[in-house]
This record gives sequence, structure tokens and C-alpha cells, in this order.
Amino acid sequence: MISPYIKNIMHKIRSLLIDIKEAVSGTEQDFTEGKLSRAILLLSIPAVLEMIMESVFVIVDIYFVSKLGANAVATVGLTESMITIVYAISLGLATATTSMVSRRIGEKNRDKASETAFQSILTGLIVSFIIAVPGALYSGKLLDMMGASPEIVFGMSGYTKIMLGGNVVIMMLFIINAIFRSAGDAAIAMRVLWIGNIINIILDPCLIFGLGPFPEMGVAGAAVATTTGRGIAVIYQFYLLFSGKQRIRLSVKHIGVNFTIIVKLIKISLGSIGQNLISTTSWIALVRIISVFGSEIVAGYTIAIRIVSFTLLPSWGISNAASTLVGQNLGANKPERAERAVMVTGWVNMILLGLVGIVLAIFPASFISLFIKDPVVLNSGIDCLRIVSIGYIAYGFGMVLVNSFNGAGDTSTPLKINFFAFWMIEIPLAWILAIKAGMNENGVFWAIVIAESIMTITAFIVFRKGKWKMKEV
Repeated sequence: MISPYIKNIMHKIRSLLIDIKEAVSGTEQDFTEGKLSRAILLLSIPAVLEMIMESVFVIVDIYFVSKLGANAVATVGLTESMITIVYAISLGLATATTSMVSRRIGEKNRDKASETAFQSILTGLIVSFIIAVPGALYSGKLLDMMGASPEIVFGMSGYTKIMLGGNVVIMMLFIINAIFRSAGDAAIAMRVLWIGNIINIILDPCLIFGLGPFPEMGVAGAAVATTTGRGIAVIYQFYLLFSGKQRIRLSVKHIGVNFTIIVKLIKISLGSIGQNLISTTSWIALVRIISVFGSEIVAGYTIAIRIVSFTLLPSWGISNAASTLVGQNLGANKPERAERAVMVTGWVNMILLGLVGIVLAIFPASFISLFIKDPVVLNSGIDCLRIVSIGYIAYGFGMVLVNSFNGAGDTSTPLKINFFAFWMIEIPLAWILAIKAGMNENGVFWAIVIAESIMTITAFIVFRKGKWKMKEV
């Protein structure tokens, strides 16, 4: 005889497996109704799997590039510091898209949600073109401004030219996946990113090293592989949007310009773009400070931050689930359910990321040594990973809080918080600790932990006041 206790456990396991299957294959669940824990699970699983694939891409990319030496890795690191501006704008538009589309879905107005989705795409296309032209034309000069060595400026700027010139694929991936997630189709966003990144992973070694019929392009090959993989993923996104099988279905009637929606999108996105630009320009400033200590130190920092990205991206997936729940439940006039979703998701994210941080803090050498053996680069990367991972508990809760504000359409609050934490705390503190206090690059690493922790504490205090629940979008 099986005891009732064992039967109950078996029943819960079966229910969990069914939910996981539904989450990965796609669900028609109404996230404004039913058990909140199930809603979080159904949205979080595909979002986490989506970000895990993105994490794998980040690591694989730097793994192959690292075989070309410290200058190649530094080229990727310096370019990434500039591309983060593209990411900032893409995330800003994606955030505005999430808040508006999820609100319309919560109101049960799918046609208006689809119209909003097209206006988001149109806005992203225009912005990406404005970035692409000067980015491609002046890639070498931009690298020089970032403190790159002559070998990088004159021999490896092709990577930067391709990444900046082809930024439209980044913009579209962010915006269109935000459309899918905010509508509740997180499984679709997951599949799109998997396709793009699998193609990139296959092409990376072929184009970097010239395997088989492919040309040997060096570090520029990594840019071609990345842009190609993402480009194919974007084509698939458009196919899904116009195929008429998802919650968001674009048709001929949605094609056009609606300035009212575009203005509202831009207004909401400006706060998010501002907060992302603050954090990313802060990162550029940190790279600039670190570059004082040489290309090897920049390379070590770049590898460590790629590993940090590997572990943080799944947590961003969880926080994206909270953002969708906030938008949809505010649209359904259920603000208390929205608040509960944030708190539950925040605690889960904090615990999971905290455990990862402990592993990285104890065994940093095991991870950094997978990518490079140069002792100077290795030691720099170890120090960075060990120190930055100490702040993982704060990062976990903080990212959920920030995304909850953005999901509600209140992008001005995290803008103010980011300005305070990153520009008033992180940059000055990094310079003081690294240059004036003589801590060198370790001073920069400690400044990151301190600033992120202050940001989380500040965000929690503001969140509890509840003004974000009254935001209209």
C-alpha cells in the first residue's frame, strides 16, 4: 500500500511535469486568473530556458574568440561596451512594448495589442538605421576613443563595424520577443532565441578559424556568425507574427503609422532607455578605467563579465515573467495580485542567484581557466568573478523590482534609482578605489557590488510605497 503522503507527493510531481510541458510547448493560460504560483511557473520556465540559451551563446562566443589572444578578446570587450548602448535602446523600446502590450492583453483587447506591436517594430527599425550608419563608418575611431591599442584599431575594427552596422537584428530580437512574452507567449520567444543562437554557435568556429569551405575571418568571423544567426531568428519572428496562430497576430490592417501610439511608446521608453543608458555608460566608464591597467586586465574583466552574464541572464528571464504579470494584472484591475507576483518572484530569484554566487565566489579559477591560460588575464578574471559574485543576492531581488516598475509603465522611477546608484555612486567610487586608493582593477570590481546593492535597497523602499500601481499606459 502506498501511503497518502507518498500519493500526494507523486501527484504534485505529475502536476509539475505537466506544467513544465505546457510551459515549454506553449500555453493559452489567462495569467490574470488562477493560481499565481502556476502563472509564475508557466512564464518563468520558457523565459529562463530562453536566457540560458543566450547565456550559452555568450560563453561559446568568447570561448572561440579567446583562442585568438588577448587583443581579440579585448576587441570584443570594447565593442560590447559600445553595443550596450544599442542594448539600452532596444531594452527601452522592449520595456515600453511590454508595458503597453501586456496592459492591452489584460484588458482583453488583442487587436489593440497587435496594433501597438507593429508600431513598436516600426520605431525600432528607424532607430536601428540611425545607429547603423555612423557606427559602421567610424568603427575604428570609436575603438580608439575607448582606449584600444593600435593593433586593435587597425587590425580588428571589422568586428566592431559588423556589429554596429547590423544592429537592426539586435533591435528586432528584443522588441519582437518582448511582444511575444508580454502577450503570454513566452515559449515562442524561447524558440526564436534558441534558433538564432544555435546557428551562431555552429557558424562561430567555422568563420573564425576557416573550417571546411568557410573563409578564415578571425575575430570578424564571430561578428558575421552572430549577425547571421540573429538575422535568421528575426525572419522567423516575422513569420510567426503574420502566421495568425499566436495571441498577437499582425495583418494588413495593422500596417501603417499611428503617431499616438508611437509617441506613447517613445515617452515610456525614454525612461527605460535612460536607465539602461545610465547603467551601460557606467559600464563603459568602468571599462575605460580598467583599460588604464592594460589589455590583459581588460581581457580578464571581459571574460569574467561574460561568465557573470551567463549566470544573470536566466534570472533576467524570471524577472521578465514578473514584468508580464504586473502589466497584465494591472490591465485586469488587479494591483494586489501584481504586487504578490513581484514579491514571490523576487524571493525565488534572490535565492537561486544567491546559490550561484556562492559557487562562483568559491571556485572562480575553475571557470576563468576554461577560456584562457595567460596568467595576468587569468588572475584578473578570477578577482573580478570572485568579487562581483558576492553581490548576487542583491542582484537577484533588484532586477525583479526594476522590471516590476517597468512592467507597470513607470520607467521614471528606476531611471532616478539608476542615476543615483550608477552615476553618483558606482563611477566615482570605482575611480576613487582603483586610482586614488591604489586598489587597481579590484577597486572597480568592489564598486560594482556596492552600487548594485544600494540600487536594490533603494528600489525596495520605493516599491513598497505602491505608487507604481496607479500608473496609466
